[in-house]
Amino acid sequence: MEAQQQAKVPKIGWLTARPASGEASAGSEVMRRMLRELGYIEGKNIAFEYRFADNKLDRLPALADELVRLKVDVLLTPGTGGTLAAKNATRTIPIVFLGVGDPVAAGLVDSLARPGGNITGFTIIAPVLAGKRLELLKETIPKLSRVAVLWDPQDPSSAQQWKESQLAARELGLQLHSMEVSSADKYESAFKEATNARSAALAVTQDPLALSNRKRIADLATKNRLPAIYGRGDFVDSGGLMSYGADQAEPYRRGAVFVDKILKGAKPTDLPIKRHTKFELVINLKTA
Repeated sequence: MEAQQQAKVPKIGWLTARPASGEASAGSEVMRRMLRELGYIEGKNIAFEYRFADNKLDRLPALADELVRLKVDVLLTPGTGGTLAAKNATRTIPIVFLGVGDPVAAGLVDSLARPGGNITGFTIIAPVLAGKRLELLKETIPKLSRVAVLWDPQDPSSAQQWKESQLAARELGLQLHSMEVSSADKYESAFKEATNARSAALAVTQDPLALSNRKRIADLATKNRLPAIYGRGDFVDSGGLMSYGADQAEPYRRGAVFVDKILKGAKPTDLPIKRHTKFELVINLKTA
């Protein structure tokens, strides 16, 4: 009887490229709080299985396979890399992504209105915002002509943001310097190259590696006298100059609603993808 009861507890697999500490756990806390409001108590009528790749993106496929073998009822994937790994691991378990830049361009879904397949979720429209951030830099520094863009070529969402930045730069008459960094030990030399290339400002893409090293990046930007714009307010809390981006808690709150609907029988293919409704510009006056 007890084993039967155990079997009824739905299991949620949580797969992220980030380390277990920091924002990844803050996001899961928002999600758990929202699920409690919807009537789910962890350990009683819902269980979580967490897998963290610690910024090693090549670990994601194996971690996704692990969660599939555990027969989780829903896979939650904050980020593009984790979602692609989950998609490759299963065509049947429902997948809810929480922070994918452009799910159509990433080849995850057919369209926002009709996702198709076993995937739905919440897009942060990060590539579009990459252009908006360059615009804000140009408004802040009117004579600006050369901007360094810090991005991670191993992260699919970051690569999309770099692509979008190039399109926006052409319209704004800006020259971009590509700062490609895929491991934290390369930041120092990347900043040196950016200043040697006479970059006068910095734009940072949203990717797991940058998020895990935000204090270091903000300090290097200050040290190299590069006014910088980021995608999230926590960079500004870490000493960065300014950020423009979406409300960070919204995807986790809305993700909980997706999970609730799926556990009650809804199919991901019938759940249109949601996008951010709230954006914020944050400026660190001390850094300014």
